[in-house]
Amino acid sequence: MSILVDRTTRVICQGITGRQGTFHCERALASGTRIVGGVRQGKGGATHLGVPVFDTVSEAMQATQANASVIFVPPANAAEAIIEAVDAEMGLVVCVTERIPVLDMVRVRAHLKGSNTVLVGPNSPGLAVPGIGTLGIMPQGIFLPGAIGIVSRSSTLTYEAVDQTTRNGLGQSACIGIGADPVGGISASRCLELFMNDDRTQGVVLIGEVGGTAEENAAAFLSTLTNPKPVVAYIAGQTVPEGRRMGHAGTIIHYGMGTARTKIEALREAGVRVVSSPAEIGTAMAGCLDQ
Repeated sequence: MSILVDRTTRVICQGITGRQGTFHCERALASGTRIVGGVRQGKGGATHLGVPVFDTVSEAMQATQANASVIFVPPANAAEAIIEAVDAEMGLVVCVTERIPVLDMVRVRAHLKGSNTVLVGPNSPGLAVPGIGTLGIMPQGIFLPGAIGIVSRSSTLTYEAVDQTTRNGLGQSACIGIGADPVGGISASRCLELFMNDDRTQGVVLIGEVGGTAEENAAAFLSTLTNPKPVVAYIAGQTVPEGRRMGHAGTIIHYGMGTARTKIEALREAGVRVVSSPAEIGTAMAGCLDQ
């Protein structure tokens, strides 16, 4: 069993002819990702990176039987690209675009209700299933097929967790960057649920950040499980002052809520091993599996 992406996944890229779409799709194709087409309005009928380009998502799905889309569309049009994919009943949508207006994402969130589409992102490095494929901007060459699921709000620390689990010989069953925007797609709790039900996954690394309640919600979910797999967590931004946004739109503490302290306490109460430095992630996970 694979998380969200398996060998039957057929991927299209919305924005494939742009600079970023070209660069990352070219690398994904070279690593074995099954990209079967692209979408760029006005360029339908062309070929790019050896795959056909279509004017709409619906046309691309009909011609290629695609069931997943990765979006490399600028912020002003990214929400419409997501909505187009949802309307076409795309099963999985991964959006890497940063700085999409919050009100645009509120419209997307409303559009997702009642649909069967799973949205990863936006403001996300995407997702990777080692040995199968990468959708997004995650670097190649650091993954190792293995037993650790990774879910993260931080792009850079995602790569650190991957590297450490690779160096410790644990490998990854899947890696999901959920993004750090205040309004987004798949939650940390849902990712944990997928990993807990995945036969390949033996442990999970959770990378959180200050702001929002994603980590507290994840802790609440873990508290409902009778025998959860081991989870190692790190919370970034422990010295962030209240009221100051740090990089990501969702990384902000308001009125004492969303602090590193509240997140760490909630996770520890749920039985999660919370490390004080990202450098400890790999050894802590190895230690949990040895117990």
